[in-house]
Amino acid sequence: MKATGVVRRVDELGRVVLPCELRRVMHIKDRDSLEVFVDGDKIVLKKYEPACTFTGSADDLVDYMGRKVSKQAIKEMVKLAESL
Repeated sequence: MKATGVVRRVDELGRVVLPCELRRVMHIKDRDSLEVFVDGDKIVLKKYEPACTFTGSADDLVDYMGRKVSKQAIKEMVKLAESL
């Protein structure tokens, strides 16, 4: 993990401001979503990238009933449905 030397305080609502330089480098824009992970005693923030519900792939996604599904998963489901 790379240290940035930046220290930020948590406000009374639990918010932390990410420095604009860090947002720029990490391509984080206003209203982007971040995933929050815990790794031992560390809190890790990662830019949220939607992925297929079934395969986990982020390539060739389509929206289906509010979920992201890859075209490859759809093809596999068609094959499965045809074999039933």
